[in-house]
Amino acid sequence: MPFTAPSVTLTDDAILTMLAAAAAKATAMGQPQCIVITDTSAVVLGSLRMRGAKVLSLRSATAKAQTAASTGRPSADLPEAVRPAIAAATKGAMTGLAGGLPIRIDGHLLGGIGVGSGTGAQDVEVAIAALAAINATV
Repeated sequence: MPFTAPSVTLTDDAILTMLAAAAAKATAMGQPQCIVITDTSAVVLGSLRMRGAKVLSLRSATAKAQTAASTGRPSADLPEAVRPAIAAATKGAMTGLAGGLPIRIDGHLLGGIGVGSGTGAQDVEVAIAALAAINATV
């Protein structure tokens, strides 16, 4: 019986590339953002609070990334009926707010990205730009 298993993880270059692409998209749309990238254990690998982004949006961006990494689905897909209970049970680490997307390459779930400070649609648009920069999918 094997006691180890191979795994695929994001590289530092991938994280930096995603942060730069997200920031470039946010700048192009004129909406400073908070951007957070986590691994599948919901540990933060990289984050950026752009000048002018809302201070507390860093917390919501983190929760969005953790939710996407934990569930393997966009944070907005969290069922409405369970959102308050899950938010309470995780002390705010999970949310149903739009802007969190899972990070997948070749079908492997590698983590989550969370973006916050704009509208939900803007947050998702910035997250998609970050995924595209490393050829990742949702």
